[in-house]
Amino acid sequence: MRLITSIFTKVAEKMGATVFIEPEYQLIGHIKFKNGKVTIFDHNKLDINGAGAASLAKDKGFSNYFLKQLGYHVSIGNTFFNDQICANISNPRNIHDGWNYAQKLGLPVIVKPLNLSQGCLVSKIYEESEYYHLAEKILAIQPGFIVERFYSGNDFRILVLEQEIIAAYQRIPLSVMGDGKSTIIELLNKKQENFLKNTKKATINFQDFRILQNLTRQNLSFDSIPDQDVIVYLLDNANLSTGGEAIDLTDKIHPDFQELAINITKDMGLRLAGVDILTTDITQPLLDYTLLEINSSPGLTYYASLGETQIQKVEYLYTKILQTLEKS
Repeated sequence: MRLITSIFTKVAEKMGATVFIEPEYQLIGHIKFKNGKVTIFDHNKLDINGAGAASLAKDKGFSNYFLKQLGYHVSIGNTFFNDQICANISNPRNIHDGWNYAQKLGLPVIVKPLNLSQGCLVSKIYEESEYYHLAEKILAIQPGFIVERFYSGNDFRILVLEQEIIAAYQRIPLSVMGDGKSTIIELLNKKQENFLKNTKKATINFQDFRILQNLTRQNLSFDSIPDQDVIVYLLDNANLSTGGEAIDLTDKIHPDFQELAINITKDMGLRLAGVDILTTDITQPLLDYTLLEINSSPGLTYYASLGETQIQKVEYLYTKILQTLEKS
C-alpha cells in the first residue's frame, strides 16, 4: 500500500472508522466514521478546505493578486495565455507579450504553469529560445503560465493546520555531490536507488529537458565527473516530488515565521495549507521574505519518507484532520 494511503488507513482505523481503498492505484479512499459521517480522500486532497478557497489557492495568478492586496510580499509577475483565452478576454496577454515582460523584469526569470503542482515545468529562463520552448510546452497542456522575477534565497515549506504549525522544512533542489570518480549519470542513478530504498518514489526524470539545460549552462553533461564534494544542481525548483531533498526545521522555526504562515493560511480562507516561502533562514527573526505560493492540498509522501519522526508528524496531522471532519 502507498505510504500516505497506509497512514490514512492506520489513523482512521485507530479512530474506529471503516476504510475502503480503491485497490488498483491505492490513491482514493472512502472513510466512514463511527457516527455515520463519511469523507473521501484522493491521495493528498481532503475535504478540510472549502471549495472556493482551495480553488483560489490552486490558481497561482489569482492567489498572488489577493495575497498582495492583503499585504504579503509576493513574487512580482504576470499571467499570459494561449490564443483561445486571449481572444475572449478584455486584456489579452499572449506568449510574445510574455517574452517582452520577461525582458522588462530582467533575465533570468521564472516561468511556471498557472495551476500544475509538484514543480511540473517550473524553470529558470535565461534566453529567448528557452522561454519559447518552455512556454509552448506549458500551453500545449495548460491555458496559461506565469512569468515571475527571479529571487535568490532558500526555499522553505511551512505546513499549517487550524492555526498550528505541523511541520517546517527547507527544500533543496535536485543535485548530486561529486566523488571525483563517478559520472553525473552514475551519481543520479545512485540517488534514485537510495530514494527507492527509503520508500521515496522514483522521481528523477532523466529525460527532463530542464536537467539538460542546467548541465549545458554549467558546461557539463551526464558523462562529466564532478570533483570530490562539488555539488551540481540539476533543477531550479526545489519540490521534493522532482528529486529535491528536505531538512526538517519543525522544532527550530522562529515564531515570526510561524505567525506569518498561520496568518497567510487564515487570510486565504484555508484551514490546511503548505506555505512556500523564499528567505534566508526561517530559524532566525523575520527580516525579509518572498511568498512563492500557497498550496491547499500539500503532498506529504516525500516528507513522510524522511524517517519515523516525519511519519509521526504526518500521522498527527491526519488524526487532527479526521477528527475535525468527523465533528463537522
